[in-house]
Amino acid sequence: MKLVTAKEMRELDRRATAEYGVPSLLLMENAGAAVAAEVERRFGAVRGKRIVVCCGKGNNGGDGFVAARHLHNRGAAVRVLLSAKRAEIAGDPRINLQILEKTGLPILPVETAEQVAGAREAMAASDLLLDALLGTGLTGAAKGVAASLITAMNEAGRPVVALDLPSGLGSDDGLLRGPCIRATCTVTFALPKRSLLLYPAAAAAGELVVADIGMPAPLLRDPAILVEVLEPADAAAAFPPRDPDAHKGSYGHVLVVAGSVGKTGAAALCSLAALRVGAGLVTLALPESLNDAMEAKLTEVMTVPLPETEERTLSRAALEKLLPLLEGKAAVAVGPGLSTHPSTVALVWELVAAARLPLVVDADGINALAHRLEALGKVTAPLVLTPHPGELSRLLTVGTQEVQEQRVPIAQKVAQTYNLTLVLKGARTVVASPKGQVAINPTGNPGMATAGAGDVLTGVLAGLIAQGGDLELKTRAGVYLHGLAGDLAADALTAEAMLAGDILERLPEAIRRVKGAARPAG
Repeated sequence: MKLVTAKEMRELDRRATAEYGVPSLLLMENAGAAVAAEVERRFGAVRGKRIVVCCGKGNNGGDGFVAARHLHNRGAAVRVLLSAKRAEIAGDPRINLQILEKTGLPILPVETAEQVAGAREAMAASDLLLDALLGTGLTGAAKGVAASLITAMNEAGRPVVALDLPSGLGSDDGLLRGPCIRATCTVTFALPKRSLLLYPAAAAAGELVVADIGMPAPLLRDPAILVEVLEPADAAAAFPPRDPDAHKGSYGHVLVVAGSVGKTGAAALCSLAALRVGAGLVTLALPESLNDAMEAKLTEVMTVPLPETEERTLSRAALEKLLPLLEGKAAVAVGPGLSTHPSTVALVWELVAAARLPLVVDADGINALAHRLEALGKVTAPLVLTPHPGELSRLLTVGTQEVQEQRVPIAQKVAQTYNLTLVLKGARTVVASPKGQVAINPTGNPGMATAGAGDVLTGVLAGLIAQGGDLELKTRAGVYLHGLAGDLAADALTAEAMLAGDILERLPEAIRRVKGAARPAG
C-alpha cells in the first residue's frame, strides 16, 4: 500500500475529479460516512451516546460535518464545536455545514479562550470525541484556539477518533512540532500519510484504519508515489511453491563471514536464520581458534576456519582463502560479531570490493566501511546494508538525531547515491532501493531491541536472497518476516523477556502466516 505526503494526496484528490469525474463532494461524503461506520464498529451502537465533533474550517472539518450528520442519523446526541468563523468556510465544507445546520444539530463556535472553556465542559460531558480540526494542511505547530482545543481533547479523558490525521501532526515525517491529538484510533482516507507510520508521530495515531472513500484504484497504485508500507503479500511473494524434485542446491548456498572471540553467538544466529528461511546450504567462515566450538554447536552449518589476528578476529591474511569460498555461493552475509580490529577491517573492505555476488553487510561489516562511503558506489556486487541509526550516522558522519528525523529521505538518498539497498533498522524499519523506492515496515516491537536481533535479520536476508529472484523483493520480505517473528515472540513471551533466539525460533510460524495471508480465498 502506498504512503503519501500531503502534496501527493492533494494531487490524487485533484486527479480523481479531473481525470475520473469523481466529485470531491462525494469523496468527502464517503470519508465522513466511513468514520461513522468505524465508530459503531469499534464502540458499538451510538444511539443515545454523547459525541462531540471538533471541526476546523478546511476539508478535514468538512469530513467532520459529514461524520456528525451520519452519527446524528444513527441516534447519537451530537454536538459540533466549530473553531472558525462561519464566513471562513467555503467549498465542499460549506455545503456540508449548511446541510448540518438544516438538521438542527447544535453547532457551537469556539473562537476565544472563554469559548474553549465551554468546549471543555462539552467534552467532559461526552462519551466520545471526534477530531476534525486540522487534517493534512498543517505545516508547522498548531497554534491559538486549535492548540487549545487539542490540549482540551487530550485532557478530557475520553476516547478520541481522529479523521485522516491527528490534529497537530504534519503529514510527511515523524516529527512532533507542537501539541497534537493523542488518538485512540485514526481513520485515514484512501491512503495512509507518512507520519502515521513514522515515530514518534505514529504513536499519536493509535490504531490505524484505512478507509476506502471511492478513490479510483489506479490512483492508489500510482507508480510516481515512491513510498509504501509493507503488507503480508509482499513477504509471501518471496516463498513461491517449491519444485517436487528440488534438492539443497536448488535453494542457494550462503557464505557467512562472522564471529570473533566473545561474539560467536552473532555468527550462530545469522547462520541458522539463513537456513530457517529456506537456504539450502550455509557455510560459516570464522577465526580458526573458534572453529571447533562452532562446529560442535552448529550441526546444520558447515564451518571453515580462517587465519586470525592475535585478538582472535579474522585477519587480512584470510582473504587468500576466503575469495575461493565465494565460488558456488549465492549470497554472502558479512559482519555479525566480526570486531573492528584494523586487520579485520581491511579484510572486510577487500572482500566487499572483490565480490561479484549479493552481499548483506551488517554490524561491524558496516563499521569497516566507514570513511569509505564514496568507494561504495564502485562496488560491483549487489549490496544490501543493514545499519541501525548509529551505524548509519557514523557511515555518513552526521548526527544520529538527524538520521532519525529524516529516516525516509536519508535512506532514499544513500540508496540512490551509492547504488545499494539500504535497510535502516529501528522502529518502522525503512527499506530503500537504488531506484528511489522506499518501503516502511509495520511489523516489529520494542522487545526486538535485544542483542542478536540484527544478526537474525542479516541471516534472514542472506537466506532469502540466496534462493534467487528479485533482490528488492527478497529484502522487503525479509524485513517484514523478521518483524513478524518478533511480534510472535513478544505475544508469547512479553517484549521484556524475549531474546534474539526467540525471533529465530518463530520464523517458521511467521512464514506460515504470510503464506496463508496471501492464499486466495476458497
